[in-house]
Amino acid sequence: MLRAAGCIRAVRGALRLRAAAPAKGGKKAKEAASGGPPPVSLELRSKFTVGANIMKDGSDPPLKDDSEYPDWLWTLLDKQPTLSELQRKDIDAMEEKEIMRLLKLDNRKKIKEENGLHAKN
Repeated sequence: MLRAAGCIRAVRGALRLRAAAPAKGGKKAKEAASGGPPPVSLELRSKFTVGANIMKDGSDPPLKDDSEYPDWLWTLLDKQPTLSELQRKDIDAMEEKEIMRLLKLDNRKKIKEENGLHAKN
């Protein structure tokens, strides 16, 4: 019995090693063998949006001056209030934007709860 358990452990270990090894050939195997994708120079990153090209024959778009971008772009990463923060506020003191966000998040929460009740477990 102990001998069979040892064989099973050896087979499982070999399977884990095989699953962890990169596939032979292909782009990912070459990147893994070389230590990852080639590094991008600081000079190139300061002039172009590296990785933003989606066209086969295209090139990365150049970076523009901050004044050439729209104002709303700089607010995308601002922290939005969470549902619990909005629920603690007085609704009469809220701005319209905050009320709309509260309704959206509350509706999303109700949908998730309802879906959880009907989930197949």
